Amino acid sequence: MEKRVYRLTLPDPPIRRRFIIGSSLGFLVTADERSEMLLTNPITGEQIALPSVTTIEHVKPIHDDRGAVYQYEISDIRNQDFLMLWTSDRCELRNFLHFKAFVFYDTTTGSYIVALIHQPIDQLSFARVGDDKWTWLPPYRNYHDCNYKDGLLYAVTSDGEVHAFDLTGPAITMKIISCLDEEDLGICDVIYIVQAPWGDMLLVSRSKDIVDPELRVQNAAGMKLHKVDAGTMRLAEIDGLPDHVLFLGHNHSLCLSAKEYPALKGNHAYFTDDSKAISRFKNIRRDIGVLDLGNNSNDDLVSPQLWSNWPAPVWITPNLTRMKLTLPK
Repeated sequence: MEKRVYRLTLPDPPIRRRFIIGSSLGFLVTADERSEMLLTNPITGEQIALPSVTTIEHVKPIHDDRGAVYQYEISDIRNQDFLMLWTSDRCELRNFLHFKAFVFYDTTTGSYIVALIHQPIDQLSFARVGDDKWTWLPPYRNYHDCNYKDGLLYAVTSDGEVHAFDLTGPAITMKIISCLDEEDLGICDVIYIVQAPWGDMLLVSRSKDIVDPELRVQNAAGMKLHKVDAGTMRLAEIDGLPDHVLFLGHNHSLCLSAKEYPALKGNHAYFTDDSKAISRFKNIRRDIGVLDLGNNSNDDLVSPQLWSNWPAPVWITPNLTRMKLTLPK
């Protein structure tokens, strides 16, 4: 521990006026008052604009008489036979379009990839830094979390299916590699996909208890762990993560070695609130704490429990070796 004080110059537009929709590799993904997204380094203040929200498949701009965008039209596709169109003001779109964003470093190209889970129905799009539009990854929906390894974008759905998208070729391909069974899905409110330090992909299913229905306050009730078997591509339940720790929430899900970070508790999950309705209920207390993976007991991260209602709390892991945002050449 350095025991030093650092003073940071935060970037414009002010982060306090943006929605934080993701945290990965030391970067924040934010949505500004126009609902446009920025990739931001909160340590150095560097940032770069991501492709316009109007290039997402389901969003179209509406122009006024002077040609300026003042609203968006959103196509809400519920099934092949039903298409509902609705409109949103520019500043309101971010309240419901963006759910969760992830930043991954692609070693094959030396550039960054941003994956975005968004409405309608939690669909998935991605863009490389420097792209001029988002690429939609149909036809599936109800995604909860993403991860990336060796050119494959992994995404897990609310049904517990793990989809692997190969982004390396001229045409994107996808295969379903595993899924949770009905017994595990019955207790699960959200599913995370995590890359372990030893190489395995893990699924973490998290259940919640509603402690105050009127105020919509929830507490973490328990977690189950599975690993993806590399040979059979099936899921096997595991009892815990001795000497390792999870960081879960509105961030790139992480698994770290507790031996390398002795201040952390091994076989525990540090979590923050990542409810999909988080931006519509800005004044409620968020669920922030530490869960023992051995017995599913839940402790406050600090006592008394932080209210920390808005913006949504996220884990940030500064990475000083990747602080420069560069465009692919």
